[in-house]
Amino acid sequence: MNPLTEKPPRQKLHLHYLDGLRGIAALYVVAVHIEPSLGEKLPTFWLLFKNTLRYGAFSVVIFIVLSGYVLMLPVTRSQSGFVSGGLLEYFKRRWRRILPPYYATLLACLLLAFAIFLLEKFTTFQWDEVAGKGPFSPDFSLIDVLSHLFLVHNFARSTSMTINPPMWSVATEWQLYFLFPLLLLPIWRRFGLLSVVIAGFSLGILPFYILHDFSMATSSWFIGLFTLGMAAAEIGFSQKLQLIALKKSLPWGIMAITLTIVAFITEWKRLGLPIWIGQSFFGASAACLFIYCTQFVISGKKLPHVLGVVEHPWVITLGAFSYSLYLTHGPVITMLRYFLYTLNMTPFMFATTSYLMGVVLSLLIAYWFYLIFERPFMSNFNRCK
Repeated sequence: MNPLTEKPPRQKLHLHYLDGLRGIAALYVVAVHIEPSLGEKLPTFWLLFKNTLRYGAFSVVIFIVLSGYVLMLPVTRSQSGFVSGGLLEYFKRRWRRILPPYYATLLACLLLAFAIFLLEKFTTFQWDEVAGKGPFSPDFSLIDVLSHLFLVHNFARSTSMTINPPMWSVATEWQLYFLFPLLLLPIWRRFGLLSVVIAGFSLGILPFYILHDFSMATSSWFIGLFTLGMAAAEIGFSQKLQLIALKKSLPWGIMAITLTIVAFITEWKRLGLPIWIGQSFFGASAACLFIYCTQFVISGKKLPHVLGVVEHPWVITLGAFSYSLYLTHGPVITMLRYFLYTLNMTPFMFATTSYLMGVVLSLLIAYWFYLIFERPFMSNFNRCK
């Protein structure tokens, strides 16, 4: 055995906290996308609450770092340096995991838009842009549809924000799935962990200053965030003595808290900093949190009470269908808003009902959708991705 390695752990892993984090992040995105205003000033309570919902992008950051983590995890534990089963099997697994629910959602959105078109064509109904303000729009072009079909709608703002806007990040993640085995893993195998993180951020940030519009549409710096997830997986599970010493020597929990604070400060728009800076700090925070929590799992200990919520059975269940929730909540909360808008509610009642019914209805429909269009395609839905 190589003297720079340790004997790898052989037990199966159940990192339930990852599902919990994914579920909480997805639920937060739902709340962010609910539009509680009737065009009038909201009551003070709802204004304060809405101000806490300005960080939806941080939830997507968690998804991206988590994706890098769970894809790198089997590579690190296998010691082979390659994806299990070969490239073809890897892409087949990614296809089954991501595309069936995605295309089912896209078809549902197109059918809903077609129904609205028929109503406008053959009845007196006309879509009200104010009533239908939300993350779904029946107004789009053939180019929008084609770009969504080929998962390149994130290449331009004009296509990424149409049909079902939250789905832009699915295209970005899908593209990262190709970069992982074809570019990032070869760099990691040849030059090591630090090099792949540097390469990821270089590839991601350079377009921000050269092709700014393209970078903003694709969030190209997510390549770097993805490599942070890769790094967290290797630090957490590598048998290399250097990385084992690193894992044991640093205060990962304190680092996660500190980096989160820095992320919120640097994200503050009045500072005028580029968007990738705050999100990168938050991505680093998420990576530190994964390392911190995994140490407890490996040692057979429970997470600290403050983090215990991410391992609550209900939250883990939420995480199981969080992808379906993320995909379907846009048209659900938009159509609910349209219905509530016709009831002539007071601003307070409209906001209250929008949040309560929006969350409940999104969860119910997402779980039904998960059972039909997502779970049948999962090779093992008890494991993270």
